[in-house]
Amino acid sequence: MAILGKLGRYTDTGLLLLRLGLGAMMVFHGYPKLIGGPEKWESIGKAMDNLGVHTYHTAWGAMAAATECIGGLLIVLGLFFRPVSVLMMFTMFVAVVHHIKAGDSIGDASHAIELCFVFLGLIFVGPGKYSVDKS
Repeated sequence: MAILGKLGRYTDTGLLLLRLGLGAMMVFHGYPKLIGGPEKWESIGKAMDNLGVHTYHTAWGAMAAATECIGGLLIVLGLFFRPVSVLMMFTMFVAVVHHIKAGDSIGDASHAIELCFVFLGLIFVGPGKYSVDKS
């Protein structure tokens, strides 16, 4: 049990490493979408049809792309961490629903499902002390 107590000292370091890796990959994944312009945004935004939202596809797509790219940077910094995690979780939820409605296998949807749960957990855990938010 003593070893577990010592490992707890590294929780904030673990959160920092998680934020750096996860946030960087979200930027990497979202940047092409963000610079893709209105045609790309409209294509992405059509995923909202699966939730019964049939208007403003371009706006929804631009928000999803910005959430992934700019939100990823904010995750790295630990700035506005919980609100950004909520937006990321919602974006991943929409991706999950899109995959399922498209008839994709659970394997095809697994990445979005996993990220949905990661961001859900991070909402509760927070960014750690090595962050701009410092919570």
